[in-house]
Amino acid sequence: MSDWKKAFGKYSTLIEEKFDDLTFDLRKRLRLNSAIQIVPYRSYGTVNRLYVKGRVLENKNISSSTDKDSILDNLRNMYHRFQSDEIPGAELLVKFQDQEHTVITDDEGYFTLNLAPETPIEWENMWHEIEIELVNAAIPFSPGLKEKTEVLVPPMDAEYGIISDIDDTVVHTSATDMLAMARTVFLQNAHTRLPFAGVSEFYKALQLGRNGKRNNPFFYVSSSPWNMYDLLKDFLDLNKIPEGPLLLRDFGLQDNKFISSGHMGHKFKEIENILLTYPLLNFVLIGDSGQEDPKIYREVVKKYPGRILAIYIRDVQLAEREKIAMDISSELKDHVEMIIVDDTIQAAEHAAKNKLIFTEAIPEIIKEKQQDKGETAGKDEPELM
Repeated sequence: MSDWKKAFGKYSTLIEEKFDDLTFDLRKRLRLNSAIQIVPYRSYGTVNRLYVKGRVLENKNISSSTDKDSILDNLRNMYHRFQSDEIPGAELLVKFQDQEHTVITDDEGYFTLNLAPETPIEWENMWHEIEIELVNAAIPFSPGLKEKTEVLVPPMDAEYGIISDIDDTVVHTSATDMLAMARTVFLQNAHTRLPFAGVSEFYKALQLGRNGKRNNPFFYVSSSPWNMYDLLKDFLDLNKIPEGPLLLRDFGLQDNKFISSGHMGHKFKEIENILLTYPLLNFVLIGDSGQEDPKIYREVVKKYPGRILAIYIRDVQLAEREKIAMDISSELKDHVEMIIVDDTIQAAEHAAKNKLIFTEAIPEIIKEKQQDKGETAGKDEPELM
């Protein structure tokens, strides 16, 4: 990073920290604070270690979305998501297996904990609940405030894991067109944003794999900010897309995050953490040609040879982006197949041919694709997948 960027980042960080401190103190003195909420994030771990992450914020009372919400409703909710008032220095008690661990939120209200159970977890299912209780904060709160978070622990007999992008991979976002992206992000909600045709059934087929146990874990890595967590989680759940940890990005000037933690750096780091956490598990990578996914996945293949079984890249129909993806595909051909696809069926057929999914799953994927196409007919945005 150049000297001017370092200097700008340093002073911007100091200004942001000072502004946040002054704003928090002023709201506290004037008793303008709202009720507190704990926002836990789905995360992942192993039978020997669980990663817990979340945030403590003032409750903006973001309403649950419906397909009848107006543009104004969606704008209001999105404003509240980004106009978050974090609670720094809050003390929380994390409870698991009769153990209690104390964790303190940072200046942005985030808390993280690497929890090592006293005894290894006896694996029964993929998700494990952990209770989080707020015990102390700088502003008044109702005693007994608790939330439960979910941590994914893949089984030893999982065939492979799946790491997927979200924007323009699972849901149409138009990330290459700032105006169209802003319209989608700010004017729609989890009910009105639609998945690409056939994605749900294809992802379910990958989760099922070939052992029939439906225990292949999913991980969603996105450059969307943590402020969008509730919307993205609801979107995946509403569209019956397999659950998985959502690994998003923190936007801000603090620690030069806005300057240095770009799309490529954030996603590569999160993918690398997953591969390091599960050294015996191989992975399928899914993304799109719109941003940096092909480049990121190339670096993953180079650094972790033999760990990636297949790469599926959705073509966003931009010639220059397609060429980049095709060139990288050719570069990787001796290591792994990177398939650039126009629709979900192409990816599914390749996955079946390479014994990642059952061939019998393809008719259901085709059926869902046709249904999704019918549902999205007449929309402003073209449906490509």
